[in-house]
Amino acid sequence: MSMADVSVVVLVALFAATLLPRFNLGLAALPAAFLVGLAADRTADEVTAFFPADFFVLIVGITALFAVAQLNGTLDWLLDGMLRLVGGRVLLVALVPFLIGAVLTAIGTLPAAATAVVAPVALGLAARYGISPLVAAVLGITGIISGLLSPLAVYGTSARRLGDTLEIGLPDSAPVVFFLGGLVAGLAVAAGCLLVGLRTGAVPRGRVSPTEPGTTPATSVAGPAQAGPEPGPGTASKADPKTDWETVSTAGPEPESEAEAAGRAVSPAAARVLTLTCLAAVVVLSVGFDANIGYLGLTAAVVQQIVLRLEPGEIVSRIPWNIVLLVGGLLTYVGLMQDLGAFARISDLLRVEGAPLLSLLVLCYIAGITSFAASSIAVFATTMPLVPAVVAEGASPVGAVLAVALASILVDINPLGITGGLILGAARPDDRPRLFRHLLTYGAVSVVVGPALACVAFGWW
Repeated sequence: MSMADVSVVVLVALFAATLLPRFNLGLAALPAAFLVGLAADRTADEVTAFFPADFFVLIVGITALFAVAQLNGTLDWLLDGMLRLVGGRVLLVALVPFLIGAVLTAIGTLPAAATAVVAPVALGLAARYGISPLVAAVLGITGIISGLLSPLAVYGTSARRLGDTLEIGLPDSAPVVFFLGGLVAGLAVAAGCLLVGLRTGAVPRGRVSPTEPGTTPATSVAGPAQAGPEPGPGTASKADPKTDWETVSTAGPEPESEAEAAGRAVSPAAARVLTLTCLAAVVVLSVGFDANIGYLGLTAAVVQQIVLRLEPGEIVSRIPWNIVLLVGGLLTYVGLMQDLGAFARISDLLRVEGAPLLSLLVLCYIAGITSFAASSIAVFATTMPLVPAVVAEGASPVGAVLAVALASILVDINPLGITGGLILGAARPDDRPRLFRHLLTYGAVSVVVGPALACVAFGWW
């Protein structure tokens, strides 16, 4: 067995080990790269050279920028504004988790962090307005998927960076096409979910009238009124509508101190203007002038930290170092695999001569099935090196990248990963067993249907 084959076997073992309790893929990837490198006569310095320093700057910069928006209250202000806009319209209330998820990921929030905010919002609104918890959760996560491929998001920037590194031949318009593709996919799933919800009664029709504190909202519906279940831990209280808006809009990581909580509850107008200006500047400079978005994010975060007198430690503590370790470790291992010729061997096995779309379909299913229980960003990063061979066969460069990306993230709504865990954690205890079954069924169906739809719908873009 060649070292290329050994590296593939070790990669499969790493992903399989994620099913074990207390196993961390990011923590294991770097030692695996070191050991396989030693066996292949690669020195430690040669293995370290594969570490993706550009991705390190990318993730740290984007998440630091988002951390500042969270600390100074701008994020909560945006969420509150969305909730106030919909008033008591039940159909629009059901779309609030979708909009929140899309905005969060579009401005650079990592999926896990966005889910931590969206899940309590979605299930809190579901409990108050009688919406099915599954429909609310699917809409929220679908919104997250819709924004994942924006030019500011980690997926979108990763797709462009990996495409350039692998010399796939992406056009200058690729970032916009990626974003539109993710948005179209998310809107299609959300529309289907709402249609089914309205026809089955999972989403009540009508409008909820404003009420005074201490009373129950009065619902006017086109049919029998449906009262939502009593809220449990992690959901909004029915007692006070004002409290409801505040509770669901500030859901997310627990504040570290009373001072921090107070600072996040009220955001000065100057802080909001500065943060929104910085976000706009990062978008314009990165998209319009091809400036490095990671360094732009870090620069904007430091400027705001100094001007707003934020504690730098609080910003650093909100950077998801576990994701940094995961992506850095896996891409180091992937770089070693490429050096050993592993992906060339895999591409030869997957290639269907004369049928590039069939080869892409196989690749999409590999991404979807693996991503069902593993980190989708990790799966995407390790699957991308297989795309050049499919493109060389005649597949569209943009379409191939978009199809693989969507195939790896459309299966995220299942109870076996971090997304499902956050959803179940935000649900009422009485709802969790049924919601677990529904999420498992939805996830199983998405593994079968999602990769095929991604390939057929976007493989030709």
